[in-house]
Parts: sequence; structure tokens; C-alpha cells
Amino acid sequence: MLKRILSVLLFFALAAAVAPSLDKAHAAGKTYYVNIDSGSLNVRKAPSTRAAIITRLTKGKALTVYSQSKGWARVSANGKQGYVSSSFITTRKPAAPSSNYRTKAVAIAKSNLGVRYRYGGTSPSGFDCSGFVGYSYKKAGKSLPRTASQMASTGRPVSSLSPGDLMFYATGAPGRVSHVAIYIGNGKMIHSATSYGVSIASTSNSYWKPRYLGAKRI
Repeated sequence: MLKRILSVLLFFALAAAVAPSLDKAHAAGKTYYVNIDSGSLNVRKAPSTRAAIITRLTKGKALTVYSQSKGWARVSANGKQGYVSSSFITTRKPAAPSSNYRTKAVAIAKSNLGVRYRYGGTSPSGFDCSGFVGYSYKKAGKSLPRTASQMASTGRPVSSLSPGDLMFYATGAPGRVSHVAIYIGNGKMIHSATSYGVSIASTSNSYWKPRYLGAKRI
């Protein structure tokens, strides 16, 4: 009887010794990566599309996943904790995209010089500014959001421009993105402008320079 009691006590002692390490491992979570085609992944305060967005994550961003349930994952990223859709995370780190698509996008953009401006246009029969940029990049193998303001939320900010970088302008309300162009080098950009359609302009142009808001590298 005493031997049985000692065995039971030993079992619980071992369980108590092991449990903290298991809890610690669980608390540490597991590294996942954002797996989206374009735009950004919303991290929400609660597991619901109606919950407030607390931060946004770009493609390939590492995050820690603590648990998953009913299509949602409880995560930590950018110094914040919240929830993301499980459909857009993966345990495999996405391969870094080649920068060659930016060169292709510039070439495709130039091939459409002279195409007329058309509000809402997304094809060579007529482009608006974001429709033109989106078309050029899609043909180069990279999908972008539809509008200029949505495009401005993708990629990473750059101050020293390279061909293929997206340039954003405020042509309406001050400080608000309403126009997008593609930098093509040598102080030039290509865009679909209301007056000239797909055309090349100088980045130091007296109209565009004061309206410039910044650039992103996709």
C-alpha cells in the first residue's frame, strides 16, 4: 500500500515538474508568416471582421500564433496582440519576390504611351491613374489594390527612388492620396493624367512637385 502511495506521489511530482515547461512552450507560440497576394492583412481586436483594426501586416511578415479556432488565429505582431484570419497565414516563409517585375512594369507602362485617360479605366482602351499602374504591374506578374489610396498602403516607403517605385500625389484634398504614378528614372515618371492620358512627366514639374506625398517600393 505504501509503495502504491509513493508511486502516485512520484507521478504527480513528475507531472508538476513537466507541466511548467509545456505551458511555457505553449505560451511561446509558433512562428507563422503572412501569406497574401497584395494589400495588407488586418489584425483585429477580436475574432470578427467587425472588430477594430489594431495594425496591418504586409506579405511575408513574421507573426507569433498562440492558438487557432473557427477560422481565426490569436497572434502577436508589430508589438500588438490580436486576431487574423487563419486563411492568410502559413508556416512556410514566402519566397522574396524578384525585383525584376518592377523593370517589366516600367516597360509595359511605356508600351501604353498615348492611351487616353478614362475614369475607371483599367485597360488599353482607356486608363485612370490607378488603373494604369495596376494594369502595368499585373502584366508584370504583381497584383496591386485598385485605388491610389489603397496602393499607398502597400510596399515600403522609400526616399531614394528607383525605376518601378510608385509615387503618390494629392491632387484634391491636401495630404490625401488621389493620384499615383510610376517612377522610370532620371527624374521622370509615367502616369495616366486627365489632360494627356498615359504620358511622361518630370518629377520636378511645377504642378506635380508641390503635390508629392511620398513613394513606395512594391
